[in-house]
Amino acid sequence: MKRMHLHVSVDDINQSVGFYSKLFGASPTVSKPDYAKWMLDDPLVNFAISKRGAKAGLDHIGIQVEHESELEEIKARLEKAELSLVTEEGTTCCYAKSDKHWVQDPSGIAWETYRTLASAPTFSGQEASAPGAACCIPAAQKIEIATRKKCC
Repeated sequence: MKRMHLHVSVDDINQSVGFYSKLFGASPTVSKPDYAKWMLDDPLVNFAISKRGAKAGLDHIGIQVEHESELEEIKARLEKAELSLVTEEGTTCCYAKSDKHWVQDPSGIAWETYRTLASAPTFSGQEASAPGAACCIPAAQKIEIATRKKCC
């Protein structure tokens, strides 16, 4: 078995351990004063890159599900944890039409949980040449506004 590894630098380890434990529904398998690690078998990873005018670096992280029930289970977990949540239904992003829920971690990194409904012929519903057609920017702005109200 191969496992994708993502390492994210955070500002506050305790606040971030709390956030990620809620997001994943599991405690870390390794926990140190300056480090935590979750060895998850579910979800598997979908890794994508794009060149759409956004600053180079981490854009967002996501959990892709196959079934509506899985998406609802994650949404319920995030709502129960009282995390600020932005929901988009039938939205077009990154050449796909999806239902998704967005949260933001304590360091400001956007997380999406989503279920792909169909492919889309354009990136975010815009032609490839459209200026500023970066992935998911409207959702990221909504998350930032929602998160100012409450987080973790």
